[in-house]
Amino acid sequence: FVPERFEKIYLQWIENVRDWCISRQLWWGHRIPAWYCSDCGEITVSREDAAVCSHCGSAQIEQDEDVLDTWFSSALWPFSTLGWPDDSEDMKRYYPTDVLVTGYDIIYFWVARMIFTALEFTEKIPFRDVLIHGLVRDAEGRKMSKSLGNGVDPLDVIEKYGADAMRYMISTSSTPGQDLRFRWERVEQARNFANKIWNASRFALMNLGDFSAADIVLSGELGTADRWILHRLNETARDVTRLIDQYEFGETGRLLYNFIWDDLCDWYIEFAKLPLYGDDEAAKRTTKSVLAYVLDRTLRLIHPFMPFISEEIWQHLPHEGETIALAEWPVYSPSLEAPDAVSEMNLLIGVIRSVRNIRAEVNVPMSKKVELLIQAADADTLRVLQKNEEYVRRFCNTSSLTMATELAHPEKAMTAVVTGAELFLPLSGLIDIAQEIARLEKELKTLNAEVERVDKKLANEGFIAKAPAKVIEEEKAKRNDYAEKREKVLARIAELKG
Repeated sequence: FVPERFEKIYLQWIENVRDWCISRQLWWGHRIPAWYCSDCGEITVSREDAAVCSHCGSAQIEQDEDVLDTWFSSALWPFSTLGWPDDSEDMKRYYPTDVLVTGYDIIYFWVARMIFTALEFTEKIPFRDVLIHGLVRDAEGRKMSKSLGNGVDPLDVIEKYGADAMRYMISTSSTPGQDLRFRWERVEQARNFANKIWNASRFALMNLGDFSAADIVLSGELGTADRWILHRLNETARDVTRLIDQYEFGETGRLLYNFIWDDLCDWYIEFAKLPLYGDDEAAKRTTKSVLAYVLDRTLRLIHPFMPFISEEIWQHLPHEGETIALAEWPVYSPSLEAPDAVSEMNLLIGVIRSVRNIRAEVNVPMSKKVELLIQAADADTLRVLQKNEEYVRRFCNTSSLTMATELAHPEKAMTAVVTGAELFLPLSGLIDIAQEIARLEKELKTLNAEVERVDKKLANEGFIAKAPAKVIEEEKAKRNDYAEKREKVLARIAELKG
C-alpha cells in the first residue's frame, strides 16, 4: 500500500472478516441467478436464464428479485474484464495487473473484496501495488456534497481552463493519501503553465521550418547553453522516472514545472535566439537540433499529465511514429552529462540576474544600456566569461563591458557578488545622481510626515482607550513599516552623497 499506513486499515478488515450478505433490494444491478420452484421448493442456479426447474422439470419457477451488491460485481473487475474464466490472451498478458489506484474510503468495499475474490477464482493476487489517493474537497476542506452545494463540475473546469489544466492540477497538487483542496487559482496556474508550453513550442516551430527528425544531430559543436539544457533534460528524465515509480506525482509536477518554465523557456530559448537569428548556419543547425530534441523529450515527460496539448504539439514537431503515447520514454544517458556546462551557465545566469536585480532596484529599464565591469576571481572564470561574452552583452544590455581578474573599482557604483565574480555598475551610467537624491529626499519628507502622523495617533490617550486592539496593532505595524522604509531611504541618500 502506498502510503504504507493504509495497510493497517486493510488488515483490520481482513483479520476481523465476517460473512457478506451479497443481496440488495435495488432497482438496478446484476440479478441474482437463482430461480425458486413453486412446485418442489428447490432452487435452480444457472449461468443461463433457467426455463424449468433443474430438480423436477416444472416451469413454475421465479427468479430471485434481489440484485448482487454493487461491490460484488466490482470485485470481479480485475479478471472478468480480461475474458475469465477462459484462458484468453488478455488474461495471459495483463493479469495480474501492476497498480490499483483508489481512494482510502473504499479499501474494504473494493480493494479487499477484489483481493479475496481474485485469490478464490484465479489463485493469484489481482495487483502488486495499491496507490491510495485522497478526496477532492472544496477550498475550505469540506467534502463536496449536494446538500452543501459546494461541488465542482469537472466539465465546467474543462470549459473554462481546459482538460489538461484540470488533470495536471489534480494529479500533481497533493501527495499519496492526502486530500486535495480544490482552488480555482491552482487550475489557473496550471492553465498558464500549459500556455507557457504552447508558446515555447510555437517559437520552436516557427524557427524549425522544414527541419525533420532525420536532421536532428547532437554531435556537432555544441555551445555552453546547448550542453547545459541537454544535461538538465537528462537529469529531469532520470528524476521524473524515479519519482513516478515511487508514485510521487506532486514532486514530479514540481520538477517538470521548474525545468520547463525556468530552464527551457526562460533561459535556453532566450539564449537560442542568438544563433537562430544569427548568420552562422552551422550554429543555427545545431541549435535547431538541440531545440527539437529537447522539446520532443520534454513533451514525452509531460504527456502523462497533459496528454492533449503534448500530443497536439508533438504531431507538428519533427518526429517518428504515429503518436506520442507510443513514443519511447526518455531515459538517462551518461553521454549527456556536462557538469562543466552547468557551472558555466550558473555563472552566466548569476551575472544576468544580478544585473537585472540592480536595474530593478534603481528603476532602470532593460531597454537602457549600462556600463558593466566584472572582476573574475581567477583566470578560468575569466575564460568562461570571455567565451560567452556575447550572451553577457545581449542579456545585460551593456553600453560597455570590461572583464578582468584585476580592475580599478569605480567610486560610486552598484555592486553584486556572484560565485566566482564581482559586478560593478557605475551609478553615473545608471542614473542622474543629483536627480535621484532629490527624488529620495522628497520620499523621505513624505515618510517623516507619515511616521509623525502615526506617532501622534498612538500618543492620543482617547484613541488608545476607544480603538479596538486590532486597529491599534495595525497602526503600530504601519509605523514600523514607515520607519523601516525611512531608514532605507536615509541609507541610500548617504550612499549617493558619500
